[in-house]
Amino acid sequence: MTSRRSFLRTGAAIGGAIGLTGLPRTLLGQDDPFLLPQPVTKAPASLNILILGGTGFTGPEQVNYAIARGHRVTLFNRNKTRPGVFTGKVAEELVGDLNGDTSALKGRTFDVVLDNPTTFPAWVRNAAQHLAGNVKHYVFQSTTSVYSDQSIIGLDENSPVASLPADVDPYTLDPAHASRYYGALKVRAEQEVAKAYAGRWTVVRPCLIVGPLDRTDRFTYWPARIDAGGEILAPDKPDDPCQFIDVRDLAEFSVRLAEQRVLGTFNVIGPEKPMTIAEMLYGVKAITATPGRLTWVPWAFLQEQGVRPWRHMTVWQPPYGATAGYQRRSAAKAIAQGLTFRSVADTAKTTLDWHRTRPQADQDATLRGAVNGLDMKREAEVLAAWHAKQKAAGQE
Repeated sequence: MTSRRSFLRTGAAIGGAIGLTGLPRTLLGQDDPFLLPQPVTKAPASLNILILGGTGFTGPEQVNYAIARGHRVTLFNRNKTRPGVFTGKVAEELVGDLNGDTSALKGRTFDVVLDNPTTFPAWVRNAAQHLAGNVKHYVFQSTTSVYSDQSIIGLDENSPVASLPADVDPYTLDPAHASRYYGALKVRAEQEVAKAYAGRWTVVRPCLIVGPLDRTDRFTYWPARIDAGGEILAPDKPDDPCQFIDVRDLAEFSVRLAEQRVLGTFNVIGPEKPMTIAEMLYGVKAITATPGRLTWVPWAFLQEQGVRPWRHMTVWQPPYGATAGYQRRSAAKAIAQGLTFRSVADTAKTTLDWHRTRPQADQDATLRGAVNGLDMKREAEVLAAWHAKQKAAGQE
């Protein structure tokens, strides 16, 4: 019987030979791939929704989906990221700063708030001085980085979370040091939400968010690199686990939670069934006609070469030790609540299409690993060293 992995390899081979449009639907790994998008139906009732942020990465998908569902959308942001992109489409665009002046929110009432950009608990507090008591439901986007022990396989919403050191004040912390305490800061922000909107809050904890408009290249690197062709360095073993969430699946789930006024905490993680890094990479390979082949290089050798997980081999983390559970968290609660997932092919194709619209300098930077990913020149050096080692051992 054909395994799922060999099935995807077949799809990749066909995709590489004839291009995506020639692929049978089943080879894309989903009954309704992006070639046949489903229409968005109207929600049972229209909501008055405030989106904090709204023009960055997750926000635009929420805006588009909420409007398509028939909701009234207001944005609050600094008007610095893609200013005017939704002018004429949303009801209002309020200008302010969660880290400073939030007076534009004064006297406003909303059915739902979708809070996307908040890292610092002070941002929740600053908005709450105007919104607390004027909002029926607050949906806060957190992160699975809140969990304190990422070695636990099957982390769920009840797993232990991180805490700040006693000498660190989250309200006076220099933003330059925020990344060091990212998970713990999100925990404190969640607590501020629960305090300000008691009995009216929902927390969504996504894992790695991927898709169009993601300028971090944490997933974009792979479609771009595989589309460039040639010999491609792949991390460790094909069976290593892999998890991520398409930004559109996250955005739509958040809006549906708001529509149903579902409260509580949810890990928003994909895919529905366990995926391996090979399945992800061959799924990406299926959407490009560029010839190329994956070469799997053990983690021990990559370490010797200074190749880092997550930073250079994006999406991937070693499935043992301190990161054993990093790509094996549980989304059972969200799935039971209706979280849905696009295919890898859909995510990869849409991401690659968006990537090709970026300025050429940004596209070149992706293949240099300027933000995340591995520089192609360095990749070639690592592959050459690996082949030399294999040849010396008589294994090539």
